[in-house]
Amino acid sequence: MEFAQQYEPGKDPKVLEKFTKNLNKEAIAGKLDPIIGREDEINRVVRILSRRTKNNPVLIGEPGVGKTAIVEGLAQRIVKGDIPSNLQNKTIYELDMGALIAGAKFQGEFEERLKAVMNKVKESNGDIILFIDELHLIIGAGKTQGSMDASNLLKPMLARGELHCIGATTLDEHRLYIEKDAALERRFQKVMVAESTIDESISILRGLKERFETFHGVKIHDNALVAAVNLSSRYITDRFLPDKAIDLIDEASATIKTEIASVPTELDNLNRRVVQLEIEKAALQKETDKASNERLVDIANELKPLKAKQEKLEIQWNSEKESITKLKNLKSEVEQLKKELEQTQLRGDFNRAGEIQYALLPKLEQQLHEQEKSASESHLLKEDVTEREIAAIVGKWTGIPVDRLVETEKAKLMNLNKILCRRVRGQNEAIDAVSDAIIRSRSGIKDPNKPIGSFLFLGPTGVGKTEVARSLAYVLFNSEKQMVRLDMSEYMEKHSVSKLIGAPPGYVGYEQGGQLTEAVRRNPYSIVLFDEIEKAHPDILNILLQILEDGRLTDSLGKTVDFKNTIIIMTSNIGSEYLLNENNEGVGLLIQKELAKKFKPEFLNRIDNVVTFNALSKEVIKEIIEKELSELTQRIENSKNIRITYSEAVLEKILNEGYDREFGARPIKRYIQRNLESLIAHAIISEEIQEGKSYTIDVANNKMVIKNSTKLN
Repeated sequence: MEFAQQYEPGKDPKVLEKFTKNLNKEAIAGKLDPIIGREDEINRVVRILSRRTKNNPVLIGEPGVGKTAIVEGLAQRIVKGDIPSNLQNKTIYELDMGALIAGAKFQGEFEERLKAVMNKVKESNGDIILFIDELHLIIGAGKTQGSMDASNLLKPMLARGELHCIGATTLDEHRLYIEKDAALERRFQKVMVAESTIDESISILRGLKERFETFHGVKIHDNALVAAVNLSSRYITDRFLPDKAIDLIDEASATIKTEIASVPTELDNLNRRVVQLEIEKAALQKETDKASNERLVDIANELKPLKAKQEKLEIQWNSEKESITKLKNLKSEVEQLKKELEQTQLRGDFNRAGEIQYALLPKLEQQLHEQEKSASESHLLKEDVTEREIAAIVGKWTGIPVDRLVETEKAKLMNLNKILCRRVRGQNEAIDAVSDAIIRSRSGIKDPNKPIGSFLFLGPTGVGKTEVARSLAYVLFNSEKQMVRLDMSEYMEKHSVSKLIGAPPGYVGYEQGGQLTEAVRRNPYSIVLFDEIEKAHPDILNILLQILEDGRLTDSLGKTVDFKNTIIIMTSNIGSEYLLNENNEGVGLLIQKELAKKFKPEFLNRIDNVVTFNALSKEVIKEIIEKELSELTQRIENSKNIRITYSEAVLEKILNEGYDREFGARPIKRYIQRNLESLIAHAIISEEIQEGKSYTIDVANNKMVIKNSTKLN
């Protein structure tokens, strides 16, 4: 019986090609993105690599700050010779942990592969530098019963300086895995990689701009780069620069790229109209009557100019597409020539380098300039990535509207208080305060480190405090449900704070997060309503201090949740007994004293606006009755096709019998439900009221009655 020859990594001369990636080759081929900045970190890596022993740097930083890019930058410097002489001619190989583990069927096979790679590195006498991305993966890798993991195989060679190694890992993973193994930790020298500043990130994007333009075939404006950094820094708080800004540019460019590949909207609408008319024409040709023949003539007259326009637009579209493709190809050729220029200079082929630099490159750049000029005259296809596209992508990622206001939204914002007044009657002061806060936010002049607005609504029950919050959610988000509502009567115990921010470690539900923090993390642009705030335990209000002041809250998992794009509304009945008095003199002072008794000064001092809701007068209640009756009649007409009107006597009867100054508008709703809705419901069931007819409700003998029916038109 013949056995397949077993693969022996130790005897394989190409073991490095199988289990590693040569970063120097990638740099020579121009496959690596240029590295901008990070000189301090690269120089520190160079200094550590130049040591006699323990010459192994480990790059530690948050995900997306550019740890791998630093090693790629080092490879580019080695290739260019822009490096101290002791590191010249070194080669950086990136270890592929997946390839090492994949297919290692027998015990000891993984260790054999890793040992073979390490021996190749050792045999190079320091000419090979091994780069291990995600360094924490070597802890436990390949460990089975009775065998060592990868980290224990590396330790002896690392300590003796026989293995030149660069590691990269995140702060959390370094703490969880590397720091637990003190022997491994001390063999690596830490290089902390901080998040790029806004200015550094803009410089990085400017360096990468050409790569993205060539790949996507678009033109990226500088204002798009600046907007990508500024908007991502402000609104995408759970990721890090420059990675999140690069992703924004990439996605915005991809959006424009797909639009270029698709049929333009103008031509698409025209095509649909032509197809619609052609179908109608085909159907009418089978008819013989006069009206059909007249319509056929009309269709023919309409189709003629449409088809001419369609043909013209198709020619223009194809021409513009061809122009953009040509531009993309020219950019690609220029980039290839620049790569070749670098390679020829490194090889010392100065004849070819001179030909490229002084003949081929200027000629191509001139063609590129002319092509860009002609392409900019097109209007069907858009190939520009501007700050508007970046803002739209940020809006899609976060749900926060950061793009420029369109005219319809401007009109909506300017009339916001009027729209709210239609839903909530008699509380103009509260509505104006909330409307102004939202206008400040959307105009871009609000304090970026605080919530959009924080309000404490005070007033008797049933005057519209919660209704203002619901109406605001409906106007802004087209849904009353787009609101995080917390009934503070559920938080009367001190320990219930864990429901808001999550249970502490060791308790049930620790991994689930809090009701408040998780809701805001999912919908960062929302209204947060703390209903009946005075019912909560006083200690629970302490967590609101940092929300109101800094617009942030840390949950039990240590994650910071951003409240800077929320509207905080708190409602309370404190001082309502003073507001119910007919005499309003000195009421404000009395309410302030009541608030001071209930809440701490540092809490009250952080609220933007304490809004007092007045007790509802008879005039306001009359408006509310009209609104409620209008909604009821509309509901009946939509669902049952029955039109209901009512006399002035009905309105007066509801006002006189349902009004209670102390309880506000709620008794009115209950009265209408009990007396009017029940009357109509009984009449529908008994078929006294029938579909397709109109009825009037009036008062007779101090009772509501349904009168005279007429057919609906």
